[in-house]
Amino acid sequence: MAITVRIPTVLRPATGGQAVIEGEGTTIGAVLGRIATDHPGVKPQLFHDDGALHKFLNVYINDDDVRYLGGLEAPVADGDEITLLPAVAGGAV
Repeated sequence: MAITVRIPTVLRPATGGQAVIEGEGTTIGAVLGRIATDHPGVKPQLFHDDGALHKFLNVYINDDDVRYLGGLEAPVADGDEITLLPAVAGGAV
C-alpha cells in the first residue's frame, strides 16, 4: 500500500533529508510506527515514551486532522497523503 508522508523541514535531518517518504500500513499508527522504525531519529519527535502522539505534532490525512478520525487508529488507504506538521509557538519580544 503506497501512502505519501510529507516530512517537515525540522524532521528532515532524521530522514536523511527526505521531504517525502512512502509509507505502508492500514492505520496512521502503523504508518508512523514504520517510519519511526526505518528512521529512528524521528521516533522521539513523533511519539511520547508511552506510544502516544506528541500533542504539539499535528498529523493530517488528506487535510483531515487525525484527532477527529480516531487518532493512531485512523484508517489510511492506498493513495492517501499524510502531512506531519509540528506546532509552532512564539510571542512578541
